[in-house]
Amino acid sequence: MKRNLQKFIGPGTLVMAAFIGPGTVTVCTLAGVKFGYELIWALLLSILATILLQEMSARIGLINQKGLIEIVRQELKHKWPKIAALSLIIIAIVVGNAAYEAGNISGAVLGLNGFKKLPFFNTYSPYPIIVGLLAWSLLMSGSYKKVASFMLVIVLTMSAVFLLTAIMGAPQLRLVLGGLVPSINTNNIITIGALIGTTVVPYNLFLHAALVTKKWQGSKDLKYAQLDTIISVSLGGLVSIAILITGSLGSAEKIDSVLDLAESLVPLFGKAAPYFLGVGLFAAGITSSITAPLAAGLVICGCFGWNNALNSKPMRWTFSLIILLGVIFASLGIKPIELITVAQLTNGILLPVLSTFILWVANNRKLMNKYKNGVVLNILGFGIWIITWIIGIKSITSVLEKWQVWG
Repeated sequence: MKRNLQKFIGPGTLVMAAFIGPGTVTVCTLAGVKFGYELIWALLLSILATILLQEMSARIGLINQKGLIEIVRQELKHKWPKIAALSLIIIAIVVGNAAYEAGNISGAVLGLNGFKKLPFFNTYSPYPIIVGLLAWSLLMSGSYKKVASFMLVIVLTMSAVFLLTAIMGAPQLRLVLGGLVPSINTNNIITIGALIGTTVVPYNLFLHAALVTKKWQGSKDLKYAQLDTIISVSLGGLVSIAILITGSLGSAEKIDSVLDLAESLVPLFGKAAPYFLGVGLFAAGITSSITAPLAAGLVICGCFGWNNALNSKPMRWTFSLIILLGVIFASLGIKPIELITVAQLTNGILLPVLSTFILWVANNRKLMNKYKNGVVLNILGFGIWIITWIIGIKSITSVLEKWQVWG
């Protein structure tokens, strides 16, 4: 029975953990504070997009028993296009994940601040180093199975915290259902883009395609990979909606962080509110602190054809570097605005290009045989492809606007 259950539990948990990070918690919280339940439909759309792209990515990896980056190297025959593609991917993943790692570690530390009233949190302690060491130690275990097991426990804890918090707030079902009706205007368009952008994550596509090959072997296990993807991403979407609902329940007019929300929820939940949300934010931070360097390691090893076993030297050097940079930025209080801006720019280019590549491979009979996309998947996939281009263009224009301001 236990063995059969383990067959269904795969890397989908890590994918969910990767997109439910401090950024998602913050964006969903602010969406709830500003717009109430109005943008639940946007979250559902982003979850559908994530399921479709992650399923294609996992299917490609499983059928070919290769990660996306290996397939990029295989299918780009000409030297310069290959160098350009791999260079873009390396910049986007390494620079982007290093910058985001600082945010993940800072988010975990912010969650610990929810316990600042307890005696052992009153004095300064190098929390970023502690969080970084925790993530590094787990990855240094050299076992993908151990990483997945740890993440499953933390993800379930995080899910329980946010779902319980939303349920305890007793939201009005009528208003929640009203949020399923699409509404787009000049006031909420930026938040809609942010909700979708924090859920559809480029490095997750690389992470998923690589990890399914370590869990399952070939087409006979496709149903397990698909079910794992659908359940994990859907649960992640449910958690995101719960965070948005929780944000709408607070009494504060302005929220700068999730802990500000905790204070505004004290009338509803009592003095336990900061602890509830502190645990949830810490869990979101620590899980993303593990998946970001893991994804970077898999991508870099794939780019250069190195061994991507978790205990291999290339993997260890890569994820250690990403974690170290994250700890440095978080410990020194450096806000890596420029790095994050470059990350936004490269991801803005990478996401639509990568979605185009995934759709092409998923329809390539030579690579996918009978497991290529069907008509319905292609119709839905084309719609998601358009969305990724809109997000990409928006990311690029927002970066250019920032650079004009800085100039």
